[in-house]
Amino acid sequence: MKLSNSALLALAISSITATAYAENVSQDFVPTELNSKNAQAESKGFIEGQSLSGSTRNWYANELKRRNDRFSYNHNGQPTSTPRRINWVQGTILNYTSGFTEGTVGVSTEVAAYNAIALDRDRKDIAGKNNRTLTHSDGDAVGQWSKLGLANVKFRVSNTTLTVGRQNVSTPIVDVIGNRPLPSSFEGASIHSEEFNNLSFDAGSYDRVSPRTEQSLSKFRSEYTNNNAETDRVSLIGANYQPLKSLKTSLYASKVEDFWNQYYFGATHELGDSSVLALTTGLNYYKTVDTGKKEMGEIDNDTYSLSMGLAHQAHSLTFSYQAVNGNEYFDYLHETNGIYLANSLLSDFNGPNEKSFQIAYGLNMAEYGVPGLKFNIYQARGWGIDGTHYRGTAYDVNKMDGETHYEYGIGASYAVQSGPLKATAIRATYTTHRASKYQADGNINEFRLVTTVPFNIL
Repeated sequence: MKLSNSALLALAISSITATAYAENVSQDFVPTELNSKNAQAESKGFIEGQSLSGSTRNWYANELKRRNDRFSYNHNGQPTSTPRRINWVQGTILNYTSGFTEGTVGVSTEVAAYNAIALDRDRKDIAGKNNRTLTHSDGDAVGQWSKLGLANVKFRVSNTTLTVGRQNVSTPIVDVIGNRPLPSSFEGASIHSEEFNNLSFDAGSYDRVSPRTEQSLSKFRSEYTNNNAETDRVSLIGANYQPLKSLKTSLYASKVEDFWNQYYFGATHELGDSSVLALTTGLNYYKTVDTGKKEMGEIDNDTYSLSMGLAHQAHSLTFSYQAVNGNEYFDYLHETNGIYLANSLLSDFNGPNEKSFQIAYGLNMAEYGVPGLKFNIYQARGWGIDGTHYRGTAYDVNKMDGETHYEYGIGASYAVQSGPLKATAIRATYTTHRASKYQADGNINEFRLVTTVPFNIL
């Protein structure tokens, strides 16, 4: 993997800026040593270490398409357009996790039941099939449904754990996406190892995904394809390394059978003291190339983002630049959050050959005596989208010639700090997106109000 000259230059400029304006903090080298803690040796037992917990989330979204864009729903057997779409769902998770048995090899199990209740069941409001509310074939809402969200067995030796079954995963390639009433999960096997103090390893192979708004398991497909191609297996391997107290890095490689091979490198560097001035510099880079039967066509894509965040007491200001070098979308797997790019917002700003820039401001009211209350505002712009050189059939991009778009959003969140509702989170966001004729995300305003209440039973 080779970074472009512009990426290296931008990273160098960020480092120089950090040196010039931020206070010094520890940049000490962290030597790699065997982990002094042995997690398996501290096992309490299968029953003694068990827990029963969960959360319930009230999820409301109101979308309004603007200009000539419209949603569509089934009205008396005929497709009918409407500018507005409303989804209101209550999602609840009940999770049982046993402790690990004692001994050299510990065994544990995890089972989680997912339940969703459609609070708005009007076909016109939902405006489509199975997008955010599970529906019947005619577009009517499924009023209440449940599924087994997680079901796995874990085996642990020392600080290394093998998980087999339906599970949560968090990597730059396959990552649980939890921005709806219920999260996704993945069927397969994975290994996570933390045998060293500053170096961890991940490996996994998955053949099915449990989508956020479906009861059944599905094969993986890509997020941006316009064909129905599915893949039988997704495999990955990666490492996370912290060479300095202030620097964290990640390196991953993956094979999506008959789709693509994808490689990722990420780095985050912290400098300074937020009570005076702190700076965080981030780099995310993906290299994607076609493989096997090339179900997504020929792919040779380099995509990266660079971010620089300044923080002073309650205030933060972040600048992010992102670039796609390729004649197709930067693509990732549907029902995952496998896009660790700075400008992945309501739009992913990932069109062919697209460049984008974002500026974001955050305010943490804890500094003013209201812990848990935060505000944020951002604006992002994308330009130079050009798909005219694409020669495949998997992506509908050939009409994209100099397309542009922009997005801005404002949000507020509050987390309860104490009492019986401690850790309850309430978040409200309002987002606007506007696009030129052939940019795929269109023209839309969206308001979301999400309340998540965690609870513990055991």
